[in-house]
Amino acid sequence: MRDTAGSPLSLTTESEEVMVPTLRPRRSALYLPGNNSRALEKGKSLPADVLIFDLEDAVGPDAKSDSRARVCDAISSGTYGRREMVVRINGLGTDWHDDDLTAVAASNTHGVLVPKVERGEHVQALAAALDDLDASDSLQLWVMIETPGAFLRVEEIASASERLAGFVVGTNDLVNELHGLHVPGRAPVLTALSLAVLGARAAGRVILDGVFNDISDEGGFRAEARQGREMGFDGKTLIHPSQILPANDLFGPSQEELADARKIVSAYELAEAAGNSVITVDGRMIESLHVREAQRILALADLISEMESAS
Repeated sequence: MRDTAGSPLSLTTESEEVMVPTLRPRRSALYLPGNNSRALEKGKSLPADVLIFDLEDAVGPDAKSDSRARVCDAISSGTYGRREMVVRINGLGTDWHDDDLTAVAASNTHGVLVPKVERGEHVQALAAALDDLDASDSLQLWVMIETPGAFLRVEEIASASERLAGFVVGTNDLVNELHGLHVPGRAPVLTALSLAVLGARAAGRVILDGVFNDISDEGGFRAEARQGREMGFDGKTLIHPSQILPANDLFGPSQEELADARKIVSAYELAEAAGNSVITVDGRMIESLHVREAQRILALADLISEMESAS
């Protein structure tokens, strides 16, 4: 974690140790079809925090090999700025998985996303395969949890490897496997979503919410994104560029949050300098957990500002 000046930051007491994921803006994560050169080019100028180059659902069997080469060439071009780049490969047991993993391990992408991971042992096998391929230690493993079994084992999956950066939730597949319905408010999958956030946070991992399917319904998208933010998701996966700015708005710190965070940090620093153990802000008692969260919010805002200035 970083403070508002960008230096390393740690805030713990003698009785507690807080696990936190690497702090980086991940408000918006846009899928880019790997077989679409125009989309790959457009991604260089879009204000998404994360670009997910898709070799799975977006690419038909006959185009898998060409798309793999196209994506790796695009990533190696070095023209995507400070955006985080992740490649979604084909899943374990598919005809294309091994070739996908080999190609991505040799690339300079930030992460590889594997769909339909259901057990901790799957994560361990993927991490071992990346080690065998001499993948850089900086190459992060991401996994999609999209089946009932995966959501019931989410903490096991989250804790399986230190290479694991986080989760992407696959709500479309989950609703399908539950024989449920896509409805406003997502009542059929709220239990699963909550389990996913709990498991991710228990292991100190990042977690991204699933996609919203109707690109013409901005109001519906905003409502679902707001719900995801309230539940604790770090950001939302997107299927269309029109969803980027609303996601950035809803998953980024609001002006009200920033103002409150500044008050809390300032009160903490004054109390610490004076040797006081009791901190209050606007009549509220402030504990170390509030200070940590305020520092996280301010550090995230700084990183967002840095990224936007560099774009």
